Amino acid sequence: MPEPDLQQARQLLDRFSCTETRTVESDAERQALRAALLAIAQASESENIGVCAANWLEGLQAVYEYLQALGYTKPAEISEASPPADAVYIKFNTARQTFFIDDYTGEYRGVLVACQSEDEVIAGVYGYFPLDLFSA
Repeated sequence: MPEPDLQQARQLLDRFSCTETRTVESDAERQALRAALLAIAQASESENIGVCAANWLEGLQAVYEYLQALGYTKPAEISEASPPADAVYIKFNTARQTFFIDDYTGEYRGVLVACQSEDEVIAGVYGYFPLDLFSA
């Protein structure tokens, strides 16, 4: 699949952003969404990845998969003295390589990616994307 230009990538990502959680309908749509997110992220200066998951392990797996897909080295395992037992929000800042973890009471399950850039075509918060968008 050819890499989308940034305008095309932004248009596709905007269809998944700031709306009710959308499902990915086909493998072709999954591939297009991956390509669009990668194009925008590669053009950005850094990203914040926010994961809303049913539990700690599911959330951490999603963070690691998104980081790997975006070209980051997997950070050292993080340990939480007492990880949340139920739904969790995990934020990872790629510029600082830091995690923030908290309980999450919202309904959404998915991933937000906030791209930092001076270019307004690139800068923005995208998602909610599927937790498993980049699963093998």
